[in-house]
Amino acid sequence: MKKYKKIVHILPLDEGRFKVLYIFILLIILCLFGRLVKLQVFNASDLQEIARLRQTSKTTSLKKRRSIVDRNNRLVAYDKPLYKLWAHPKYFRFQGDSIREIRSIEEVARKLSPILGLKAEIISEKFNNKIDGIKLLDKISEEKAEKIKNLQISGLDLFKYSQRYYPQGELYSNLVGFVNDENKGSAGLELHLDNKIKVLNKSNLIKRGGDGTPLPDNSAPGDFISDYKSLGLTIDSKLQKASFNALLRQVNKWKAKKGFAIVMDVNNGQILSLVSVPSYNPNKFWQYDSELFRGWYSQDLFEPGSTFKPINLALALEEGVIQKDGLVEDIGKIDVGGWTLSNWNKKGNGYIDYPKVLQVSSNVGMVKIMQNLDPTIYWDLLENLGINKNLETDLFESTAGQLKRKDLFVNQSIEPAVASFGQGFSISPLKLVQLHAALANGGFEVTPHVTSTFNERVNKNSKKQFFSNEASRTVLEWMESVVDKGSGSEVKIEGYRIAGKTGTSQKALNGSYISRVCSFVAILPVNNPKYVILVVIDEPSGSYAYGSTVAVPVAREIIESLIVIEKMPPQIKDQEMIVKKP
Repeated sequence: MKKYKKIVHILPLDEGRFKVLYIFILLIILCLFGRLVKLQVFNASDLQEIARLRQTSKTTSLKKRRSIVDRNNRLVAYDKPLYKLWAHPKYFRFQGDSIREIRSIEEVARKLSPILGLKAEIISEKFNNKIDGIKLLDKISEEKAEKIKNLQISGLDLFKYSQRYYPQGELYSNLVGFVNDENKGSAGLELHLDNKIKVLNKSNLIKRGGDGTPLPDNSAPGDFISDYKSLGLTIDSKLQKASFNALLRQVNKWKAKKGFAIVMDVNNGQILSLVSVPSYNPNKFWQYDSELFRGWYSQDLFEPGSTFKPINLALALEEGVIQKDGLVEDIGKIDVGGWTLSNWNKKGNGYIDYPKVLQVSSNVGMVKIMQNLDPTIYWDLLENLGINKNLETDLFESTAGQLKRKDLFVNQSIEPAVASFGQGFSISPLKLVQLHAALANGGFEVTPHVTSTFNERVNKNSKKQFFSNEASRTVLEWMESVVDKGSGSEVKIEGYRIAGKTGTSQKALNGSYISRVCSFVAILPVNNPKYVILVVIDEPSGSYAYGSTVAVPVAREIIESLIVIEKMPPQIKDQEMIVKKP
């Protein structure tokens, strides 16, 4: 039987239904387009920020500071990692507990008690009925923090931070300073070199995929490694301790206001020890008067007195107004511009040579010597020494010395007269060290510094030259006679050639001299100068307080320690050498 296919007649779409469908689809397209515009145009920056936050994670870094070490890598300052312990009792659970189980405060306190070294009852009292955000303890060591972590108690959080610690206490405080409670440098090198001591991370963002996996980016190798190199000092801790103890004993003995001692390499300006008294414990800085935090050895000024006489003699030799073998008459006093100037003991010394001028510390002799020099030239020479300029160094900000105006210095004869024996102008102790270092090294300027990375020029030819080698060598030999025969004889050590000069200057207040500053400068060894030592003791009490009685004993102790630490062999004067024939 033959089958027939059913024929279906297709009717045309109803025009009304077509319009409705068309409008509906158009509306959907317009909505999608509007949504796209909103996302791509109006919300673009917000969405980018959300994506950035999801795709990157920020590494948290501590506010770290570099360790500070001496020249032998002994620690002077470092960051000690500590922890703060926070508690949230509403989340207290032990390892293996169900998610619904909450442990009591007493149970947790009993677990913490043996680790923290506190009774459980004392720990429980710290909660004070709070259930969240309770600070239990801070300054927890890494060892204790690790034990707390091993308890695996949910609801206990350890927050790591660093605290600056100074293992050598007051020994370095006047030099290194300290950081405050916010870990910011507040005194000494910690403040002055803050940007060099702070540790900064190169990068703190890591890109991640949707599953948290770190993604490759354009970061260079080492971008996520922090720079924790130490700041190295030129100081020797053994010499620092010996100097500090010697100075402290003498300041206490003479009931002085303060004292300062320094040892410096005359060829490169490296400081081997720098101490001042009184000092303070930087680990407990809040217990001390802020006046102790100042680096007065570079910020305070004093009249150097007789310790400046060798500098003046070098200037006189340099200008040719005196000869090496010359003499000067000292009758004990001299009238200058209506003023009478005299020696410290009011006595005359007759005709004396220039080494003798230093040995007896003749003020009258110095006045007559420097009167041979034109005052205008004399002032220019003092300015050339940088008396009235700031000293560039890596220590505290230095204070420029005070030198009388040129017109006063030139027109009032008393000014160059008192300047001849180190008064009427003022400098910092650190500047005086620099000038004597120049005397020792052949006349060249060096910059005192305490950091091993200090950018010091080593080529002498590129440095300023204050004196000729001949003039400085001559004065150095004259200073040696002060130790051999004069006021510095107490510092003499058998077998070693030491040059020196004592100083006892008056201290002015409101135009009147009211107290003393006792000082002594030493240079050794004379045949090949390497070190300069300066001791300054301010306002010692007692009738016999002079540079020779107050400052020299400190210098001797320091030199004895220096000889041992630097393993310096004995030096024999050329004229004492005896060549024995076999």
